[in-house]
Amino acid sequence: MKYDLIKRDTSWLHFNRRVLQEAGDPRVPLYERIKFLAIYSSNLDEFYRVRVASLRQFKKLDKADRKKLFDFKPKKELRAIRAMVRDQQGIFGTIFREEILPQLKEENIHLIHSDEMTKEQAAFAADYFDKDVKHHLRLHWLPENAEDTTDLPFLKSGQLCLAVNLDEKIAREAKEVALVPIPAKKLPRFIVLPSPADDPDGYYVIFLDSIIRANLGRWIDRKVEFGYCFKLSRDAELYIENEFDGELHRKIEARLGAREDGLPTRFLYDRMMPDWILKRLKNALSLSKYDMIPGGRYHNFMDFFGFPVPAGREDLAYPEMPPLPHPRLEHEDSIMETMDASDLLLSFPYQQYDYVPKLIREAADHPDVKKIRITLYRVAGKSAVVQELLYALTKGKEVEAFVEAKARFDEASNLYWGKELEEAGAYVRYSFPAVKVHTKLLHILQEKANGETVHFSYIGTGNFNEKTAKLYTDHALLTTRPRIGKDVAQVFQLLRGKLILPNCKKLLVAPFTMYSRFMELIDEEIARAKAGQTAYLFLKMNSLEEENMILKIREAAAAGVEVRMIVRGICRLLPKPEENIEIISIIDRFLEHARIYIFGGGDVEKIFIGSADLMERNLHRRVEVITPIEDPLLRLELRRIMDMQWRDNQKARIISSTQLNEFREPGEFRAQEDIYRYFERREEAL
Repeated sequence: MKYDLIKRDTSWLHFNRRVLQEAGDPRVPLYERIKFLAIYSSNLDEFYRVRVASLRQFKKLDKADRKKLFDFKPKKELRAIRAMVRDQQGIFGTIFREEILPQLKEENIHLIHSDEMTKEQAAFAADYFDKDVKHHLRLHWLPENAEDTTDLPFLKSGQLCLAVNLDEKIAREAKEVALVPIPAKKLPRFIVLPSPADDPDGYYVIFLDSIIRANLGRWIDRKVEFGYCFKLSRDAELYIENEFDGELHRKIEARLGAREDGLPTRFLYDRMMPDWILKRLKNALSLSKYDMIPGGRYHNFMDFFGFPVPAGREDLAYPEMPPLPHPRLEHEDSIMETMDASDLLLSFPYQQYDYVPKLIREAADHPDVKKIRITLYRVAGKSAVVQELLYALTKGKEVEAFVEAKARFDEASNLYWGKELEEAGAYVRYSFPAVKVHTKLLHILQEKANGETVHFSYIGTGNFNEKTAKLYTDHALLTTRPRIGKDVAQVFQLLRGKLILPNCKKLLVAPFTMYSRFMELIDEEIARAKAGQTAYLFLKMNSLEEENMILKIREAAAAGVEVRMIVRGICRLLPKPEENIEIISIIDRFLEHARIYIFGGGDVEKIFIGSADLMERNLHRRVEVITPIEDPLLRLELRRIMDMQWRDNQKARIISSTQLNEFREPGEFRAQEDIYRYFERREEAL
């Protein structure tokens, strides 16, 4: 049934279409809709820099080699991606022009072009240009001859640029086009203009691009017809020549500066740009037809994350949902003592993340704690977690950190904090060749005076990152169960190179036992279904992609196992109407990031959480950890959360062969709000 699976990249584009649905949903507050446009734009840019860049590299392989390695044709895949993106870009433009802009005007907020400014606003813009903008500008001439690139600027990935069409008569005779890079990384992308006299309460905003267009003629002393905006995205792969020779993290650090200089993967341009200018840009930048993506007048919509908000207009965004205190931790002096009494579950962003650095601080101050170990995959720019690890070093604790230097786009932050820890005296281990360490583990070793050893273990679904903990839904188990603690210690021995194969009794560890154990758990459900017993799978993940796992899930459904799945992103399985499989995807204000696996047969549900999706890379090429939830109260809590998500009929989309991305029949249940209220009630009750 392999032929039934949709391609990974196609499925990812379906996911980004769901993001675009939020931007087009009138039930979503206006400024949140704008943010979803920004998320869509940011997602797509990364997609081109990573996935499309890979396809471009595959296309360069010899045809015979491609047939051996891949079951698809890269060129055909690129054409399909281009068609889907073109359609989505059309929807994007329609939402922005016909919905967002008119609704902003209804709120007396005006995003205007340069030719819409009043005289007073134009004077303000000219003054701003002269004082703040023009000294950042550089003028380059676009050559007629593609081989003459002496004056052509090197455009780094994401750099916005204007192709300026000069006076029409001169342009036709001399074919002169000026290139002006827009200094959007040095200046705000949006500038608030003074309100006009006839609309003193109006809020007027203009793009930096428009201010430059309006004043270019004065700057270069030439008549300007128009400046057409374009943006180049480049391959984000670092292309380490040999991961197995030398210190890999040093090689990664050396290559980081070259990331923005990779080969082009997407050329996004104003569709109104004259063909003759477009052709010259294509030749001068050595672009292929697969790179060329037509768009609107403005690009880099991820800058809309910073779109200015008028004072007092908080109603234009979602109401605040501040993280709540954990009912068992808020009034306790010691997190460690509370953990030692029974297991705890933290659920972000519904509950406060402060407990994580507080736990490390308490361990640092505890006289019986000897060692603190942690895995760091994506570290916040200002990391309270790492600051507490540094504090622990000052208290004489042994600190051991595994820092993943290959966490794409977070390499620099990770390497920075790794160095800080090393210089302070921590033992720091970096990336393994050909393998990523994606697991989220914290291990605190306490040695009591009576000789007893206590393992304080933290196993999470999300990174040790305070910033994303406010935006991503994740869970973390805090436990002192000895067997789980010994297993966590074994994983750290593996990461330190002291073990080749961890012998874990409780934890599922990839790439060793996780895949086979998941298969066994599904087979157990199949056996129950065939015996006429209750059998079900209730699974939540970011992505479902690994082919054998999908085949096994289909086998289970065919045997009578009830299969329900919540898959946020890539989902290569589109169930047919006759299959006993239901899949939904939830896109809402928080990014659904948790992985929860429930196997329902037997007297007690088996519930697991952890860092791994059901993807080829997670199961076979990454170090991942999934933990069982053994405390019955925590199992009940996770099951309630999953049930609230499953009943969602406001933000849940159906994933199937016949109803792809269709909303459920609208009703009263919205999972993220329901879960927040659930935690509010628990806090009030205690």
